[in-house]
Amino acid sequence: MKNSCAPLEDVQSTKAKHPLAIDKVGIKDFHIPLVVRDLANEKQHSIAKVDMSVDLPADFKGTHMSRFIEALEEWRENSEEKLDYASLKNLLEQVRNKLNAQKAYLSFNFPYFITKKAPVSHAAAPVSYQCRFTGEWDKTWDKPAFLIEIEVPVTTVCPCSKAISKYGAHGQRTYIKMHIKLSKFSWIEEFVHIAEQAGSAPIYAVLKRPDEKFVTEQAYENAYFVEDVVRTVAYQLDKHEHVEWYTVIVESCESIHGHNAFAMIEKK
Repeated sequence: MKNSCAPLEDVQSTKAKHPLAIDKVGIKDFHIPLVVRDLANEKQHSIAKVDMSVDLPADFKGTHMSRFIEALEEWRENSEEKLDYASLKNLLEQVRNKLNAQKAYLSFNFPYFITKKAPVSHAAAPVSYQCRFTGEWDKTWDKPAFLIEIEVPVTTVCPCSKAISKYGAHGQRTYIKMHIKLSKFSWIEEFVHIAEQAGSAPIYAVLKRPDEKFVTEQAYENAYFVEDVVRTVAYQLDKHEHVEWYTVIVESCESIHGHNAFAMIEKK
């Protein structure tokens, strides 16, 4: 039996059989409780699925996977920071330093909840929006690069169906996906509002009969193609002072077709 007091071999730091540099190596789908900044209530608790990685030089056999979790726990428990531009920057720096890496990458995928009141009855319930914060920082860069991704469900009504049909028009659930590079912190609620205003009508968690009447008629009076929706969202993002770059993808889950319709605009 080997001496338990003897130092353990650091296998990860040994020479690689095939000395090729690795762009990203790390962990995926690690779940943690998360605190996110909330416009209405200052903060809200969620659960995030986290990906973390670093680059690995050609000479090293492997990275130290446990150090990702250590960095994440130190950041989450000791600092009690909420997930925002400044705290993500701090975590990127911790990961890069702890793993002696040139570049660090982080991704937090989580549901964000906004309590919405129905338009007539004012019945309130939370609506979930899927969000993802990503950050990447190379030692050669002055500052990290951040992206926020938000998916917003809306209702859309087809203008063509409305124009040619005697009794109504087909409507469907449509998803507006925004990938946004920010120069400064901005509220998730700002971008949810931009997306919901671009659709025929918003999505609500609870609707009474008067609310259903209101939303159905609102959507019918504001019939939009996916082309209309994607242009409206892009136009509003162009005017946002903190948005440096974006991609907007609008996908309509067609109710009377066997396919979906989509449109995309990327800021050049």
